[in-house]
Parts: sequence; structure tokens; C-alpha cells
Amino acid sequence: MSTGSHGEVQLENEHFRVTRWTIEPGGVIPLHRHDHEYVVVPLVSDTMHVTNADGSEIVAELTVGQSYTRPAGSEHRVENRTSPAPIVFVEVERLS
Repeated sequence: MSTGSHGEVQLENEHFRVTRWTIEPGGVIPLHRHDHEYVVVPLVSDTMHVTNADGSEIVAELTVGQSYTRPAGSEHRVENRTSPAPIVFVEVERLS
């Protein structure tokens, strides 16, 4: 089953994992949990919709190069509901 999203691990060592994510129009990164604190670096300016495990929703307005961080334990699904273009960002997880 295609989710309309894919991640490409660009670097992984004992300290960091860097993944480039692409969410196609109408695509979703299914519900997942982050075991590590992480930083998101948007490569596009766009809107993505985040549904937390408790059902609450966040509309995330992305701006190219304007990073944000989330704590370990975050659990959510991420969607490209409204954009006609792919949403692309780099996720940097601090492993240690």
C-alpha cells in the first residue's frame, strides 16, 4: 500500500540520523512515535497537517529554512492535505 510519502536516510552515525522526507499531494506519513528529540528543517514553504495520537490536530505552517524542534515521545501522523506540490523537509534526530 502506498502512503504517498517516503524517507531517505542521508546520514546515520552514533549521534545523529538525518532523513529527507517527501510527502506527495494527498500523501501521509502514517502514525509513528519519535524515540529521540528531533529538529525539522523545511525545504519548502507550505502547510502540513499533523494529527497527534490523542486526536488533536496542528496546522503547521512551514517556511523554507525556518527550523523547529519536537521532544522525544512525540507521536503523530503527518499529511499533505491541501498542497498541489510535494512537502519536503529534513529531519535530524539526536540519537545520543
